[in-house]
Amino acid sequence: EVQLVESGGGSVQAGGSLRLSCTASGFTFDDSYMGWYRQAPGNTCDLVSTISSDGITYYADSVKGRFTISQDNAKNTVYLQMNSLKPEDTAEYYCAAAHAAQLFGATRLTYCVVAGPNYWGQGTQVTVSS
Repeated sequence: EVQLVESGGGSVQAGGSLRLSCTASGFTFDDSYMGWYRQAPGNTCDLVSTISSDGITYYADSVKGRFTISQDNAKNTVYLQMNSLKPEDTAEYYCAAAHAAQLFGATRLTYCVVAGPNYWGQGTQVTVSS
């Protein structure tokens, strides 16, 4: 059974930092794509960042220069370092994994978890106060 377990969410003030972690079990990162989506109440599920097994990254324009995605293949863990956080970054953040890049092709979904990548984590809340 494939599982993605996120950690690292929390509450910070604007300008602060958080690092999200997502540890996968039941599959390896070889030939897989990992990424993070986020969804705030009443909003769509938006793609934040992805990373391929060979380290190619993608960032949404709204987080470029502030967020960094990385992975540790030995630990089967992907990270999202979030710096210079803004109140508009407040959302539930979901780790996702896919066996094919095109499953991350939708940068916006109606709801997280029910479409797109093959596997999803349970989500971790990030709250940024002004």
